[in-house]
Amino acid sequence: MSDDTVQILFDTDIGSDIDDAVALAYLLAQPRCELLGITTVSGQPKVRAELVSAICKAARKDIQIVPGAEDRLDGPTRQPRVPQASVLSDWPHDTEFGDRDAVEFMAETIRSHPNEVVLLAVGPMTNVAQLFTRYPDVPGLLKSLQLMCGRFIDPRSSTPSAEWNAHCDPAAASVVYSDTISRNIDGHTSLGLDVTTRVTMNSDEVKQHFQHPLLQPVYEMSKVWFNERPVLNFHDPLAAVTLFDDTICEFERGTASVTRSDDRNDGTTEWLSGEDGRHRVGVTVDADRFFDSYFGVFK
Repeated sequence: MSDDTVQILFDTDIGSDIDDAVALAYLLAQPRCELLGITTVSGQPKVRAELVSAICKAARKDIQIVPGAEDRLDGPTRQPRVPQASVLSDWPHDTEFGDRDAVEFMAETIRSHPNEVVLLAVGPMTNVAQLFTRYPDVPGLLKSLQLMCGRFIDPRSSTPSAEWNAHCDPAAASVVYSDTISRNIDGHTSLGLDVTTRVTMNSDEVKQHFQHPLLQPVYEMSKVWFNERPVLNFHDPLAAVTLFDDTICEFERGTASVTRSDDRNDGTTEWLSGEDGRHRVGVTVDADRFFDSYFGVFK
């Protein structure tokens, strides 16, 4: 392992929004990335693991895949469907993943590599919150925590104000952003909708750029996405790429919290900027530089 290698645990709700698959393909192609394992979260986590397997096999990489939590901490899942699973019949993939507990697997992996692992979480925070509450020593053993979650700079200017990952398990997001947890993590970074909605492609652009063999299953999954939506937002890929070049974004320090309600705003992230804050969030992004970095690994 070289000095610039980044050891990553990837927690994903792949199969709903296409951007998880786009991020996974990047991590598998990035020569500086050592993927220590992949956990899935949200409705039908085993089916989501099958999608992970399909992309890993396209990359010819043998990565430990562990299905995780299906429901949110305090209720049934808000994301039951896995629409991109419709492509699975066209791609080789594993269908059995054993009975290992995902949160236990995460804890064991982090403990085996103290202060070396980046936990990259791009779905509802259920697995991550359970990890931190069941194993309170783990936050202090991370190198950093990198999230695709939230809308921070002016959340009330948009409707709904709650970003989807936070909304899908607000109780879990509250745990992950709590002072009890964040004060033990040296690098607690979020890429929220403030920046991720600024890196986009339409279906024609995706067709043009997703020609690499590793991106072929992702491209097939994208067709399912574009059947219902006109644009692919590179939410999760931005969180992944900035692990290897964080000059793509400008960041602001401060303190984040999560508010609860009885509607689609449940899980709104509140932000108070301040240099002594324990959280760091992206506030600007160089889209051209992002795309150069993303596609640059597909040689």
